[in-house]
Amino acid sequence: MSLSTSKLERAAFIHKKLDEFFPETPIPLDHKDPYTLLIAVLLSAQCTDVRVNQVTPHLFKQADSPKKMVQLKISEIENIVRPCGLAPRKAKAIHGLSQILLDKFNGEVPNDIIELEKLPGVGHKTASVVMAQAFGVPAFPVDTHIHRLAQIWKLTNGKNVKETEKDLKRLFPEEAWNDLHLQIIFYGREYCQARGCDGLRCVLCKKMYPDRKRAISYNKA
Repeated sequence: MSLSTSKLERAAFIHKKLDEFFPETPIPLDHKDPYTLLIAVLLSAQCTDVRVNQVTPHLFKQADSPKKMVQLKISEIENIVRPCGLAPRKAKAIHGLSQILLDKFNGEVPNDIIELEKLPGVGHKTASVVMAQAFGVPAFPVDTHIHRLAQIWKLTNGKNVKETEKDLKRLFPEEAWNDLHLQIIFYGREYCQARGCDGLRCVLCKKMYPDRKRAISYNKA
């Protein structure tokens, strides 16, 4: 494999290898239903999944549904989620979206990405994760790991996560998007960390670009 290899060929190779590396794609955020997943994903912004999984049991013991959540004060939610960072903003969003779910959706998380994106604290990535992992709808949420690796692997010239998402959706089959989203994240965390691989060291980088001599720079998300 070389620099002349097409994006589609590289994508097919990456897809095959990631299936070998990660045949199973467990959802990394602990949850029991779409609502608890939505809250966990919201809390994961600028926070590790491990930390979120340490915090959510305490939160969900107090309130694991919109009805119970709105009965808490925002300050109570804030105190619980503080270890996740951005606590004031996240607590306000959790309380606010829970009230909207009660008022507009009978307490249920809507299976509609447009409606999800209207909820406080829920951007396109969070909504896409919920659509993929809670409802099984094909989506390709792009986080910092995916944005970085897609550039290092020359799958995109995207200057931001939205452009990268469009490029990846064109390169990979729709039925594989949900698994690939997690597989690329898992690969980035385990084999191709930002400080551990600069496009020269991990197994996929070396296999696809054996003649690469210089570290690869990339646009941060």
